[in-house]
Amino acid sequence: MRKMKLKDKVSIVTGSGAGIGEATASLFAQEGSKVVCNSVTDSAARVAQRINANGGSAVFVQGDVSEVRAAEAIVSTAVKKYGRLDILVNNAGVVIPGTVESMSLEDWDRTMAVNVRSVYLLSRFAIPHLKKTKGTIINTASVAGLKGLKDRAAYGASKGAIVSLTKAMAIDLIDDKIRVNCICPGTIDTPSLASRLSKFPDPAAAREQFIKRQPLGRFGTATEVAEGILYLALSEFTTGTALSIDGGMTI
Repeated sequence: MRKMKLKDKVSIVTGSGAGIGEATASLFAQEGSKVVCNSVTDSAARVAQRINANGGSAVFVQGDVSEVRAAEAIVSTAVKKYGRLDILVNNAGVVIPGTVESMSLEDWDRTMAVNVRSVYLLSRFAIPHLKKTKGTIINTASVAGLKGLKDRAAYGASKGAIVSLTKAMAIDLIDDKIRVNCICPGTIDTPSLASRLSKFPDPAAAREQFIKRQPLGRFGTATEVAEGILYLALSEFTTGTALSIDGGMTI
């Protein structure tokens, strides 16, 4: 019988209704973790249902992770249902295009709320429980947090903040034996990407242009990023790192 790498662990995966979050929740469940699946809509409900149908254990919590009550409810659900918390994956995020000149204040604030404030909130509520299990936090940053990307001012700023916040949290929590890392995906073939490409005058041409940004000549897959997140959850000598899975974008 295959040894499950996350047997008896309890995980939270925010933004798990599609793409990287869905792939991560599914992979964690396959590795034996009980999973709390979150999304702002009801999209992660089917992910939790599929995990349960396949013999795993998952629960769905709907909520906007940038809101205090929702963040607290996600963490409290994990502890009330499963009795502990081992892994927090702060994956929920938004990509709103724009430059400093063109972006509205509302879009700037929304980007920072979902991409940065949520990490603070979920982590704040999770840390007391992670101290008991000597658990780990994995934040989803981006290649945009490591290099400049055109028309991504707020997104890049928010992901750069996550890279720095990850390092700050890692050193603050090291004496508690809580490891904190982040993953920095390149351009990943997800429903979110498809939606953004569909807004271009020529989506097919835009897709080709986006592909060319990766020296490896293709998009990454959500599963490839999920495998990186799993690595960070398991690697006990890794903390404060930003792991790039980007097809060579940051070479």
